[in-house]
Amino acid sequence: MSVRSTILGVSSAALLATPAMAGEEPLGPVAIADGVTIDPILTALLRYEGVEQDNARNDADALTVRVRAGAQMTAGIVSALAEAEGTLAPIDRYNDTLPFNGIEPYPVVADPENFELNRLQLAVMREGTGAILGRQRIVLGDARFVGNVGWRQNEQTFDAVRGQVHVGPVALDAIYAISQRTIFGVDSPNAHFDGDFVFLNAGTNMAGVDVGGFSYLIDYDTRPAFSSQTYGLRIAGNIPLPGLGLSAEARFASQSDYGANSVAYTAEYYNLRLGAKIAGVGILAGYEQLGSDAGVAAFQTPMATLHAFQGWADIFLVTPANGIRDYHGTLSYDFGGSLPVPGLKAAITYHRFDSDFGAIDYGSEYDASLAVKLGAVALLAKYADYRADAFAVDTRKVWLQAEFSF
Repeated sequence: MSVRSTILGVSSAALLATPAMAGEEPLGPVAIADGVTIDPILTALLRYEGVEQDNARNDADALTVRVRAGAQMTAGIVSALAEAEGTLAPIDRYNDTLPFNGIEPYPVVADPENFELNRLQLAVMREGTGAILGRQRIVLGDARFVGNVGWRQNEQTFDAVRGQVHVGPVALDAIYAISQRTIFGVDSPNAHFDGDFVFLNAGTNMAGVDVGGFSYLIDYDTRPAFSSQTYGLRIAGNIPLPGLGLSAEARFASQSDYGANSVAYTAEYYNLRLGAKIAGVGILAGYEQLGSDAGVAAFQTPMATLHAFQGWADIFLVTPANGIRDYHGTLSYDFGGSLPVPGLKAAITYHRFDSDFGAIDYGSEYDASLAVKLGAVALLAKYADYRADAFAVDTRKVWLQAEFSF
Protein backbone atom coordinates (compact mmCIF):
# COMPACT_ATOMS: atom_id res chain seq x y z
CA MET A 1 0.00 0.00 0.00
CA SER A 2 1.36 3.45 -0.90
CA VAL A 3 2.14 6.09 1.70
CA ARG A 4 -0.62 8.30 0.32
CA SER A 5 -3.16 5.48 0.56
CA THR A 6 -2.07 4.79 4.13
CA ILE A 7 -2.43 8.44 5.12
CA LEU A 8 -5.81 8.78 3.47
CA GLY A 9 -6.95 5.68 5.27
CA VAL A 10 -5.78 6.96 8.65
CA SER A 11 -7.30 10.40 8.07
CA SER A 12 -10.60 9.02 6.81
CA ALA A 13 -10.83 6.66 9.76
CA ALA A 14 -10.24 9.55 12.13
CA LEU A 15 -12.91 11.63 10.44
CA LEU A 16 -15.42 8.80 10.66
CA ALA A 17 -14.59 8.00 14.25
CA THR A 18 -14.66 11.54 15.58
CA PRO A 19 -18.45 12.13 15.44
CA ALA A 20 -18.87 9.69 18.31
CA MET A 21 -17.80 12.60 20.54
CA ALA A 22 -20.33 14.96 19.02
CA GLY A 23 -22.83 14.46 21.81
CA GLU A 24 -20.40 15.89 24.39
CA GLU A 25 -21.25 19.44 25.36
CA PRO A 26 -18.45 22.01 25.60
CA LEU A 27 -17.49 22.92 29.15
CA GLY A 28 -18.31 26.36 30.44
CA PRO A 29 -16.66 28.60 33.03
CA VAL A 30 -16.06 27.00 36.42
CA ALA A 31 -16.59 29.10 39.56
CA ILE A 32 -13.58 28.91 41.92
CA ALA A 33 -14.49 31.76 44.28
CA ASP A 34 -17.13 34.40 44.74
CA GLY A 35 -17.21 36.28 41.41
CA VAL A 36 -14.15 34.44 40.04
CA THR A 37 -14.33 31.85 37.26
CA ILE A 38 -11.90 29.79 35.19
CA ASP A 39 -12.80 28.91 31.62
CA PRO A 40 -10.68 26.05 30.20
CA ILE A 41 -9.42 26.27 26.61
CA LEU A 42 -8.74 23.08 24.65
CA THR A 43 -8.79 22.46 20.91
CA ALA A 44 -7.33 19.57 18.92
CA LEU A 45 -7.08 19.42 15.14
CA LEU A 46 -6.04 16.44 13.01
CA ARG A 47 -5.33 17.26 9.37
CA TYR A 48 -4.09 15.51 6.27
CA GLU A 49 -2.79 17.81 3.52
CA GLY A 50 -1.59 16.54 0.16
CA VAL A 51 0.09 18.72 -2.47
CA GLU A 52 0.87 17.97 -6.12
CA GLN A 53 2.99 20.68 -7.74
CA ASP A 54 4.35 20.39 -11.25
CA ASN A 55 7.85 21.69 -10.47
CA ALA A 56 8.43 19.50 -7.37
CA ARG A 57 10.24 16.15 -7.49
CA ASN A 58 7.78 14.51 -5.11
CA ASP A 59 4.24 15.10 -3.92
CA ALA A 60 3.83 16.31 -0.35
CA ASP A 61 1.99 14.26 2.27
CA ALA A 62 1.50 15.90 5.66
CA LEU A 63 -0.37 14.42 8.60
CA THR A 64 -0.28 16.93 11.45
CA VAL A 65 -1.88 17.23 14.86
CA ARG A 66 -2.25 20.53 16.68
CA VAL A 67 -3.34 21.03 20.29
CA ARG A 68 -4.01 24.34 22.03
CA ALA A 69 -4.54 24.30 25.79
CA GLY A 70 -4.94 27.00 28.39
CA ALA A 71 -7.40 28.83 30.58
CA GLN A 72 -8.96 32.22 31.14
CA MET A 73 -9.58 33.45 34.68
CA THR A 74 -12.17 36.22 35.09
CA ALA A 75 -12.97 38.39 38.07
CA GLY A 76 -15.53 41.05 37.28
CA ILE A 77 -14.27 43.15 34.37
CA VAL A 78 -10.69 41.84 34.66
CA SER A 79 -9.49 38.65 32.96
CA ALA A 80 -6.19 36.90 32.42
CA LEU A 81 -5.59 34.33 29.68
CA ALA A 82 -2.72 31.93 29.04
CA GLU A 83 -2.56 29.43 26.17
CA ALA A 84 0.10 27.09 24.83
CA GLU A 85 0.17 25.59 21.33
CA GLY A 86 1.87 22.44 20.07
CA THR A 87 2.05 20.84 16.61
CA LEU A 88 3.33 17.36 15.76
CA ALA A 89 3.78 15.72 12.35
CA PRO A 90 3.36 11.90 12.48
CA ILE A 91 3.84 11.88 8.69
CA ASP A 92 6.25 14.56 7.45
CA ARG A 93 6.82 14.03 3.75
CA TYR A 94 6.63 17.79 3.11
CA ASN A 95 8.67 20.98 3.17
CA ASP A 96 7.87 22.51 6.55
CA THR A 97 9.80 25.77 5.74
CA LEU A 98 12.47 25.21 8.43
CA PRO A 99 15.91 25.79 6.83
CA PHE A 100 17.89 23.28 8.93
CA ASN A 101 15.96 20.39 7.38
CA GLY A 102 18.02 20.75 4.22
CA ILE A 103 16.80 20.92 0.63
CA GLU A 104 13.35 19.42 0.48
CA PRO A 105 12.15 17.44 -2.56
CA TYR A 106 8.56 18.27 -1.58
CA PRO A 107 6.18 21.22 -1.95
CA VAL A 108 5.62 23.50 1.05
CA VAL A 109 3.09 22.75 3.75
CA ALA A 110 3.65 25.57 6.24
CA ASP A 111 2.94 23.53 9.39
CA PRO A 112 6.29 22.83 11.09
CA GLU A 113 6.46 20.92 14.34
CA ASN A 114 6.35 23.49 17.10
CA PHE A 115 5.67 24.17 20.77
CA GLU A 116 5.19 27.74 21.93
CA LEU A 117 3.33 30.22 24.09
CA ASN A 118 0.49 31.24 21.82
CA ARG A 119 -1.32 33.80 23.98
CA LEU A 120 -0.64 35.53 27.31
CA GLN A 121 -2.83 38.54 27.94
CA LEU A 122 -4.50 40.70 30.55
CA ALA A 123 -7.79 42.41 29.77
CA VAL A 124 -10.07 44.95 31.39
CA MET A 125 -13.37 44.97 29.50
CA ARG A 126 -16.94 46.02 30.17
CA GLU A 127 -19.60 45.56 27.48
CA GLY A 128 -17.10 45.84 24.64
CA THR A 129 -15.19 48.82 26.04
CA GLY A 130 -11.75 48.35 27.56
CA ALA A 131 -8.17 47.29 26.85
CA ILE A 132 -6.12 44.13 26.25
CA LEU A 133 -2.37 43.92 26.90
CA GLY A 134 -0.01 41.12 25.93
CA ARG A 135 0.38 38.39 23.32
CA GLN A 136 -3.03 38.15 21.74
CA ARG A 137 -5.10 37.04 18.78
CA ILE A 138 -6.05 39.92 16.48
CA VAL A 139 -8.57 39.46 13.68
CA LEU A 140 -9.80 42.69 12.12
CA GLY A 141 -12.99 42.33 10.08
CA ASP A 142 -12.66 39.47 7.61
CA ALA A 143 -8.86 39.35 8.23
CA ARG A 144 -8.04 40.72 4.77
CA PHE A 145 -5.45 43.07 6.23
CA VAL A 146 -4.78 41.78 9.77
CA GLY A 147 -5.64 38.30 11.00
CA ASN A 148 -4.52 35.19 12.87
CA VAL A 149 -3.80 33.01 9.77
CA GLY A 150 -6.25 30.62 11.38
CA TRP A 151 -6.04 28.01 8.62
CA ARG A 152 -2.48 26.98 9.49
CA GLN A 153 -1.76 24.80 12.50
CA ASN A 154 0.46 27.38 14.22
CA GLU A 155 -1.54 30.53 14.82
CA GLN A 156 -0.32 34.07 14.15
CA THR A 157 -0.56 36.32 17.22
CA PHE A 158 0.74 39.77 18.17
CA ASP A 159 2.51 41.36 21.13
CA ALA A 160 0.29 44.39 21.44
CA VAL A 161 -1.89 46.72 23.44
CA ARG A 162 -5.46 47.14 22.19
CA GLY A 163 -8.13 49.60 23.19
CA GLN A 164 -11.80 49.32 22.19
CA VAL A 165 -14.71 51.70 22.73
CA HIS A 166 -18.40 51.10 21.98
CA VAL A 167 -20.70 54.11 22.28
CA GLY A 168 -24.17 53.42 20.93
CA PRO A 169 -23.81 52.40 17.27
CA VAL A 170 -20.20 53.64 17.06
CA ALA A 171 -17.21 51.31 17.55
CA LEU A 172 -13.59 52.47 17.84
CA ASP A 173 -10.60 50.11 17.86
CA ALA A 174 -6.94 51.14 18.27
CA ILE A 175 -3.98 48.74 18.39
CA TYR A 176 -0.24 49.25 18.80
CA ALA A 177 1.88 46.14 18.26
CA ILE A 178 5.62 45.58 18.44
CA SER A 179 5.86 41.98 17.21
CA GLN A 180 4.11 39.74 14.68
CA ARG A 181 4.43 36.14 15.93
CA THR A 182 4.22 34.14 12.72
CA ILE A 183 2.96 30.67 11.76
CA PHE A 184 6.51 29.37 11.12
CA GLY A 185 7.24 28.30 14.71
CA VAL A 186 9.84 29.12 17.33
CA ASP A 187 12.64 27.25 15.50
CA SER A 188 12.31 29.34 12.35
CA PRO A 189 14.42 32.41 11.54
CA ASN A 190 11.04 33.94 10.67
CA ALA A 191 9.46 33.08 14.03
CA HIS A 192 8.62 36.74 14.57
CA PHE A 193 8.90 40.06 12.78
CA ASP A 194 9.33 43.09 15.01
CA GLY A 195 8.61 46.74 14.36
CA ASP A 196 6.06 49.46 15.03
CA PHE A 197 2.56 48.55 13.90
CA VAL A 198 -0.54 50.71 14.31
CA PHE A 199 -4.04 49.48 13.40
CA LEU A 200 -6.97 51.92 13.64
CA ASN A 201 -10.62 51.15 12.89
CA ALA A 202 -13.82 53.13 13.30
CA GLY A 203 -17.29 52.06 12.27
CA THR A 204 -21.00 52.43 12.77
CA ASN A 205 -24.25 50.81 11.71
CA MET A 206 -26.81 53.09 10.12
CA ALA A 207 -30.20 51.62 9.17
CA GLY A 208 -28.70 48.15 8.73
CA VAL A 209 -25.69 49.37 6.74
CA ASP A 210 -22.18 49.00 8.19
CA VAL A 211 -19.87 51.89 7.37
CA GLY A 212 -16.27 52.07 8.52
CA GLY A 213 -12.82 53.47 7.94
CA PHE A 214 -9.42 52.01 8.70
CA SER A 215 -5.75 52.93 8.82
CA TYR A 216 -2.87 50.44 9.04
CA LEU A 217 0.70 51.70 9.55
CA ILE A 218 3.32 48.94 9.26
CA ASP A 219 7.01 49.69 9.87
CA TYR A 220 9.12 46.53 10.01
CA ASP A 221 12.58 46.43 11.55
CA THR A 222 13.95 43.70 9.27
CA ARG A 223 11.67 43.50 6.20
CA PRO A 224 11.39 47.10 4.99
CA ALA A 225 10.01 46.08 1.58
CA PHE A 226 6.72 45.27 3.36
CA SER A 227 6.55 48.52 5.35
CA SER A 228 3.51 50.48 4.23
CA GLN A 229 0.71 52.84 5.17
CA THR A 230 -2.84 51.90 4.16
CA TYR A 231 -6.01 53.98 4.44
CA GLY A 232 -9.41 52.71 3.44
CA LEU A 233 -13.20 52.71 3.62
CA ARG A 234 -15.76 49.90 3.75
CA ILE A 235 -19.53 49.78 3.34
CA ALA A 236 -21.66 46.63 3.60
CA GLY A 237 -25.27 45.75 4.13
CA ASN A 238 -28.03 43.18 3.79
CA ILE A 239 -31.31 43.61 1.93
CA PRO A 240 -33.92 41.27 3.44
CA LEU A 241 -36.58 40.25 0.96
CA PRO A 242 -39.28 37.55 1.28
CA GLY A 243 -37.56 34.23 0.51
CA LEU A 244 -34.43 36.00 -0.70
CA GLY A 245 -31.45 37.43 1.14
CA LEU A 246 -29.23 39.92 -0.68
CA SER A 247 -25.90 41.21 0.57
CA ALA A 248 -23.45 43.72 -0.86
CA GLU A 249 -20.02 45.00 0.12
CA ALA A 250 -17.65 47.58 -1.31
CA ARG A 251 -14.16 48.35 0.00
CA PHE A 252 -11.48 50.74 -1.19
CA ALA A 253 -7.97 51.41 0.11
CA SER A 254 -4.84 53.25 -0.92
CA GLN A 255 -1.36 52.07 0.09
CA SER A 256 2.03 53.73 -0.15
CA ASP A 257 5.56 53.26 1.18
CA TYR A 258 6.19 53.94 4.84
CA GLY A 259 8.97 53.88 7.41
CA ALA A 260 12.13 52.14 6.23
CA ASN A 261 10.72 51.16 2.82
CA SER A 262 13.12 52.53 0.19
CA VAL A 263 10.76 52.04 -2.78
CA ALA A 264 8.38 54.91 -3.42
CA TYR A 265 5.02 53.63 -4.67
CA THR A 266 1.26 54.10 -4.45
CA ALA A 267 -1.19 51.29 -5.15
CA GLU A 268 -4.93 50.94 -4.74
CA TYR A 269 -7.19 48.18 -3.50
CA TYR A 270 -10.77 47.44 -4.59
CA ASN A 271 -13.13 44.76 -3.36
CA LEU A 272 -16.71 44.43 -4.63
CA ARG A 273 -19.02 41.57 -3.65
CA LEU A 274 -22.66 40.82 -4.27
CA GLY A 275 -24.39 37.80 -2.76
CA ALA A 276 -27.81 36.20 -2.70
CA LYS A 277 -29.32 33.27 -0.80
CA ILE A 278 -32.54 31.46 -1.62
CA ALA A 279 -33.80 28.11 -0.33
CA GLY A 280 -30.40 27.21 1.06
CA VAL A 281 -28.54 28.06 -2.18
CA GLY A 282 -25.92 30.79 -1.93
CA ILE A 283 -24.55 32.73 -4.90
CA LEU A 284 -21.64 35.14 -4.58
CA ALA A 285 -19.94 37.19 -7.29
CA GLY A 286 -16.84 39.21 -6.50
CA TYR A 287 -13.98 41.28 -7.83
CA GLU A 288 -10.81 42.03 -5.85
CA GLN A 289 -7.90 44.10 -7.06
CA LEU A 290 -4.54 44.54 -5.39
CA GLY A 291 -3.11 47.22 -7.60
CA SER A 292 0.34 47.93 -8.97
CA ASP A 293 2.28 51.14 -9.41
CA ALA A 294 3.35 50.52 -13.04
CA GLY A 295 5.08 47.28 -12.07
CA VAL A 296 7.39 48.95 -9.54
CA ALA A 297 5.58 47.60 -6.47
CA ALA A 298 2.15 46.25 -5.61
CA PHE A 299 -0.38 46.42 -2.80
CA GLN A 300 0.69 43.97 -0.04
CA THR A 301 -1.09 42.54 3.02
CA PRO A 302 1.70 40.77 4.98
CA MET A 303 -0.39 40.39 8.16
CA ALA A 304 -3.56 39.00 6.56
CA THR A 305 -5.12 35.56 6.76
CA LEU A 306 -4.17 35.06 3.13
CA HIS A 307 -5.52 31.53 2.68
CA ALA A 308 -9.06 32.92 2.75
CA PHE A 309 -8.45 35.06 -0.34
CA GLN A 310 -7.34 34.54 -3.97
CA GLY A 311 -7.69 30.76 -3.91
CA TRP A 312 -6.91 28.02 -1.41
CA ALA A 313 -3.88 26.85 -3.38
CA ASP A 314 -2.02 29.84 -1.84
CA ILE A 315 -0.33 30.85 -5.08
CA PHE A 316 -0.54 34.59 -4.37
CA LEU A 317 0.64 34.87 -0.76
CA VAL A 318 2.85 37.74 -1.93
CA THR A 319 1.26 40.05 -4.49
CA PRO A 320 3.25 40.06 -7.76
CA ALA A 321 4.84 43.41 -8.64
CA ASN A 322 2.33 43.76 -11.49
CA GLY A 323 -0.57 43.46 -9.05
CA ILE A 324 -3.51 41.10 -9.33
CA ARG A 325 -7.16 41.16 -10.34
CA ASP A 326 -9.27 38.31 -9.00
CA TYR A 327 -12.65 37.68 -10.64
CA HIS A 328 -14.46 35.03 -8.64
CA GLY A 329 -17.81 33.38 -8.07
CA THR A 330 -19.07 30.93 -5.46
CA LEU A 331 -22.02 28.56 -5.44
CA SER A 332 -22.89 27.04 -2.06
CA TYR A 333 -25.64 24.95 -0.54
CA ASP A 334 -26.68 24.44 3.07
CA PHE A 335 -28.41 21.08 3.34
CA GLY A 336 -29.84 21.96 6.75
CA GLY A 337 -31.79 19.04 8.18
CA SER A 338 -32.67 17.46 4.83
CA LEU A 339 -30.07 14.68 5.25
CA PRO A 340 -29.45 12.14 8.02
CA VAL A 341 -26.31 14.15 8.84
CA PRO A 342 -27.52 17.64 9.90
CA GLY A 343 -25.62 20.84 9.19
CA LEU A 344 -23.91 19.68 6.00
CA LYS A 345 -22.61 22.50 3.77
CA ALA A 346 -21.00 22.37 0.33
CA ALA A 347 -19.38 25.08 -1.81
CA ILE A 348 -17.48 25.48 -5.07
CA THR A 349 -15.58 28.59 -6.19
CA TYR A 350 -13.99 29.65 -9.46
CA HIS A 351 -11.22 32.28 -9.69
CA ARG A 352 -9.76 33.99 -12.73
CA PHE A 353 -6.47 35.80 -12.05
CA ASP A 354 -5.04 38.60 -14.21
CA SER A 355 -2.41 41.25 -13.57
CA ASP A 356 -3.36 44.83 -12.76
CA PHE A 357 -0.47 46.12 -14.90
CA GLY A 358 0.91 44.58 -18.07
CA ALA A 359 -2.14 42.56 -19.25
CA ILE A 360 -0.84 39.19 -17.98
CA ASP A 361 -3.13 36.16 -17.68
CA TYR A 362 -1.86 34.53 -14.48
CA GLY A 363 -4.14 31.50 -14.38
CA SER A 364 -7.35 30.15 -12.87
CA GLU A 365 -8.42 28.04 -9.92
CA TYR A 366 -11.27 25.83 -8.75
CA ASP A 367 -11.90 25.36 -5.02
CA ALA A 368 -14.42 23.01 -3.42
CA SER A 369 -15.35 22.17 0.17
CA LEU A 370 -17.67 19.95 2.20
CA ALA A 371 -18.16 20.74 5.90
CA VAL A 372 -20.30 19.59 8.80
CA LYS A 373 -20.33 20.46 12.50
CA LEU A 374 -21.62 17.88 14.95
CA GLY A 375 -21.68 19.34 18.42
CA ALA A 376 -18.11 20.12 19.43
CA VAL A 377 -16.66 18.40 16.36
CA ALA A 378 -16.10 20.11 13.00
CA LEU A 379 -15.30 17.98 9.94
CA LEU A 380 -13.98 19.43 6.70
CA ALA A 381 -12.83 18.24 3.28
CA LYS A 382 -11.33 20.74 0.81
CA TYR A 383 -9.77 20.67 -2.64
CA ALA A 384 -7.93 23.33 -4.67
CA ASP A 385 -6.81 23.13 -8.31
CA TYR A 386 -4.71 26.01 -9.67
CA ARG A 387 -4.10 25.97 -13.44
CA ALA A 388 -1.23 28.22 -14.45
CA ASP A 389 -1.07 30.33 -17.59
CA ALA A 390 1.76 32.83 -17.07
CA PHE A 391 2.33 32.67 -13.31
CA ALA A 392 3.63 29.84 -11.07
CA VAL A 393 2.86 26.21 -11.98
CA ASP A 394 -0.12 23.86 -11.89
CA THR A 395 -0.85 23.01 -8.26
CA ARG A 396 -3.40 20.71 -6.64
CA LYS A 397 -4.11 20.43 -2.91
CA VAL A 398 -6.44 18.29 -0.84
CA TRP A 399 -7.29 18.47 2.87
CA LEU A 400 -9.17 16.23 5.29
CA GLN A 401 -9.51 17.39 8.86
CA ALA A 402 -11.35 16.94 12.15
CA GLU A 403 -11.35 19.56 14.92
CA PHE A 404 -12.61 19.21 18.48
CA SER A 405 -12.93 22.23 20.77
CA PHE A 406 -14.48 23.43 23.99
